[in-house]
Formats: sequence, C-alpha cells, structure tokens
Amino acid sequence: MLHLTHDTEQLARRVAARVGRKPEDLIRAALEREAKALGVSDEPQPERRRMTVEQMLAIGDKITALPLLDPRSPQEIADDLNEL
Repeated sequence: MLHLTHDTEQLARRVAARVGRKPEDLIRAALEREAKALGVSDEPQPERRRMTVEQMLAIGDKITALPLLDPRSPQEIADDLNEL
C-alpha cells in the first residue's frame, strides 16, 4: 500500500471532485497514461510498422500536388525571418 502525503491526497481529492470521479480512479487513470507513455503498461502494444517505399512516395506525390503558397526561395524566407 502506498502512503501519500497529505498535500498529494488533498490534491487528488480536489481534482477528483472537480471531474466527478473517485480519487482512486483518477490516480489509476493518470498512472495508466504515464505507464503507456513510458512503454511499461500491461496493455499489449500495437505493432509498429515501417512505411514502405511506395507509401513514402505516395505522400511525396500528395505534398507536391499541393498549391505553392509562397513563391520565395527558402533562402529568401529564412532571410525575412532573421530580420524579425
């Protein structure tokens, strides 16, 4: 069993009351989010697949089909930004 400091427990109770949940549920949800972000959760992680060359080329085609919004060269844009 964990023993929380008085301040931590009060904070959990205030936040739980604000969102209409029990403090235990709120703490569990926060810990599950943190565990998932760190890759230590009990949930099976979905397999990450790399993009194929064809998929990358398709994305490139979509991007090049977009309209050109700024006709300046990259150097001109960078120079203008540096002047700010």
